[in-house]
Amino acid sequence: MPSSKRPRKGSLQYWPRKRADKFLPNVNWDVIGNKDSKKTLKGLIVYKAGMASAYVKDETPDSMTKGKKIIVPITILECPPMKILSVRLYKNGIVNSEILNENLDKELRRKLKLPKAKSKKLEEIKNEDYDDVRVIVYSAVKKSGLKKTPDLCEVGLFGTKEEKLSYVKENLNKDLSPSDIFEKGQLVDVRGLTKGKGLVGPVKRYGITLKAHKSEKGVRRPGSLGPWHPARVTYMAPLAGQLGMFTRAVYNNKIIQMGKSEDLTALKNIKNYGNVHTNYLLVYGSVQGAAKRQLILTHPLRTTKKQLKKNYELIELR
Repeated sequence: MPSSKRPRKGSLQYWPRKRADKFLPNVNWDVIGNKDSKKTLKGLIVYKAGMASAYVKDETPDSMTKGKKIIVPITILECPPMKILSVRLYKNGIVNSEILNENLDKELRRKLKLPKAKSKKLEEIKNEDYDDVRVIVYSAVKKSGLKKTPDLCEVGLFGTKEEKLSYVKENLNKDLSPSDIFEKGQLVDVRGLTKGKGLVGPVKRYGITLKAHKSEKGVRRPGSLGPWHPARVTYMAPLAGQLGMFTRAVYNNKIIQMGKSEDLTALKNIKNYGNVHTNYLLVYGSVQGAAKRQLILTHPLRTTKKQLKKNYELIELR
């Protein structure tokens, strides 16, 4: 009889398994997106409203249901307008200076701790002062009715450094909508935190097998915590602990529909959320997080042919 082999339970790729420090994660903007993109901003702050079933017409080439009307799962994301809070100038990968927007709302100054000292002006920047430009954006979440305090996030830009700076000067006091960043039918990546589940045991946390029902010292626990020597429990032993509230990325989600909330009457009375008051995105499949969770939507890191060729025409939202 061959010797039994069993790989360890639970991937060590995600470590440590503890709550994330903040809701919106850091993103490596240098590797995000297609350089030939016609858009300028690489990301957008959105809020998960919930899931629904979409009645669509399948126009995917070589699909078994091509030309037929099918029902697919979709996620509703609310996208309140964003504004630029400040501009970050990078030199050799380090923040060289940060320029705060002078025309900020008075209410925003009450909600956020902003520096009192005056910074440089965009007109005073010299070409040799920087080699990359990024912006700190904030969401006008008050318009969605979820809360009053906006969420902040650093977002990268497409183009040369001169094109990036000129884009910032043009849009410094404008509302940035989803149509300025994404197009209908393109792929997007979703980054954010998963649902929090609190303290759970090793069976749910790592997927270890239940022991026999007559086992001593418990059934829902590992058979051994490790050898006698070294005389300590290693970090690799599957133990009870925190599950959820982890930073995860869901890649290559297809945008089925985007627009304003008035366009779809089905965006009302969503369970645990309420009504969608601002712009919306309908994304194929599910994304991480509970209702009202803030997420970062970015251009795709690496596209796949299977997801790219999917083509659904929305008929009705159920």
